[in-house]
Amino acid sequence: MVQKLSDSQRETALSELADWTHDAERDAITKSFQFDDFVGSFGFMSRVALHAEKMDHHPEWSNVYDKVEITLTTHDCDGLSEKDVRLAKTIDALAEG
Repeated sequence: MVQKLSDSQRETALSELADWTHDAERDAITKSFQFDDFVGSFGFMSRVALHAEKMDHHPEWSNVYDKVEITLTTHDCDGLSEKDVRLAKTIDALAEG
């Protein structure tokens, strides 16, 4: 079973994740990504999708032209887990190219 992060684990994780915002109501993290155009944003989503599938952890996201909004939370534990932190770090690395 996936464990929800404790308050101190959450604080530590958030300090390691640049520009991710904590949504306390959902116990989720969110971040917006901006690209040059639709092809850039769609390519990014495709790369994230491949990694998310391998991790068996899938983001909630939306895309409008050159912008991608991502929310991460773990439904199995009803909040943030280490899976979200690992995926957020992977997403950040993919965004940097």
